[in-house]
Amino acid sequence: MGTRKAKKFRGIWAGQAVLLLIILGICELLVRTETVSSLYLPAPSQVFRELFKLFGDGEIWKHLYVTLAEFVAGYGIAALGGLAVGMALVLIPWAEQFFRPYLSALMAIPKVTIVPLLALWLGIGVTHKISIVFLFCFFTITVNTMTGIKQTADNHLKVAQVFEATRYQTIMKVILPSASPTIFAGLRLSAATGLVGALFGEMLASKDGLGNILVKATSLYNTAQAFAIVALVTFVSVLIISFIDMLERNVFLKWKSS
Repeated sequence: MGTRKAKKFRGIWAGQAVLLLIILGICELLVRTETVSSLYLPAPSQVFRELFKLFGDGEIWKHLYVTLAEFVAGYGIAALGGLAVGMALVLIPWAEQFFRPYLSALMAIPKVTIVPLLALWLGIGVTHKISIVFLFCFFTITVNTMTGIKQTADNHLKVAQVFEATRYQTIMKVILPSASPTIFAGLRLSAATGLVGALFGEMLASKDGLGNILVKATSLYNTAQAFAIVALVTFVSVLIISFIDMLERNVFLKWKSS
């Protein structure tokens, strides 16, 4: 059974790799035959050369560290705050009904209009970028936490009552494990948008970070370098989401097999 499953996964990975190579090959052909100008769409070979050049001089590591530090700080605060607020709004009987209009109003505010005000209030330093990441992540995590907790089966709660579980035990052993798939869906979604938020903040005002390099590349019409930064951000985003998947699978979903 395990061998069959491994073969299935290898087949999927092989198919994904082939599809990616086909897409890259088509893009390469379109640019080399001048069907599409390299000013608008660089050839994949040009993008790879730019990536090697960026990592070759070592300067990219400093910018990558700045972007990741801003993301980790903002995402961490949003995750802890979103989980706490989401749990409180559902588990405290009157809280959701009282605060839901305020939560809905805050979610409805366009984040793009808040970012310039954050620069005015906080300056254009690291705190500004962390705040943007927080805004991009917090509401998604909060809403998914609330949704997941509400999906807890009544039978599970009744069993906890029969065994005279305390409030803390019910939350930790019944409610959170039951809600974890929905919570982690929010964590995955907000991880991708949070990294985009960090990049967006750096593009607006920053001396460091991947967003700063992206702005310079686009202003100089260096399309290959711009695509190289986009490819790097995409790769980092995939790694972050894969880490969250691994954390969910190996830590938070073990209760399902017990």
